Amino acid sequence: MDLIFFKKSRNTFIFLLFFTIVGVPVFYHLVKQDERLPIYNPADINPKLVDASVRNKSKNHKVGDFKLINQNGELITNKNYDGKIYVADFFFTRCQTICIAMAYNMSELQEHFKNDDEIMFLSHSVTPVMDSVPQLRKYADEKGVIDGKWNVVTGDKKHIYDLARKSYFAVLDEGNGDENDFIHTENFVLIDKDRRIRGSYDGTKKENMQKIIEDIELLKQEYQD
Repeated sequence: MDLIFFKKSRNTFIFLLFFTIVGVPVFYHLVKQDERLPIYNPADINPKLVDASVRNKSKNHKVGDFKLINQNGELITNKNYDGKIYVADFFFTRCQTICIAMAYNMSELQEHFKNDDEIMFLSHSVTPVMDSVPQLRKYADEKGVIDGKWNVVTGDKKHIYDLARKSYFAVLDEGNGDENDFIHTENFVLIDKDRRIRGSYDGTKKENMQKIIEDIELLKQEYQD
């Protein structure tokens, strides 16, 4: 009787040891997989935010190529963001409403990730004619923008508005980017290293910044797996 009990106990111990060594890491890996951020395509997003030309696309959406000019008069393209996780938004330097909170919150994110070369930031002016390079430089100095980390950019208005509506899905209103068109949005959009949308957040709310930080850390882990 004692021998049978001993054998059962030994077998139970061996099973538990095996599960600890093999099963727990496997379970942890599966849990980590479940924690991955979703990948957003146009069909997954509120149709009011998506340009009609891409509204039904259900896979393989990526931020389009772009060519813009930053606060130092430098050409900034999608190549500057190759292999980077970044947060994008749309603003204008003379804005006295939502942009004030957005700029503060973006600067807080910049501060948190200032020593992390994987993370960058990109702010697009929605009044590019008024936001000249000197005006962007002045704004960047006021907001503590770190050159090479955070680009505040101007450029062709239609190009910027197309990016907002067809790439980042950042605005609710419709338009064609002409001289009468104007967009105003509080959204921060999280983009991964493959130019895919992984999250959208109200950039005026300070409490959302912790969520963005946590989501960026999840994305970083995804690229390390």
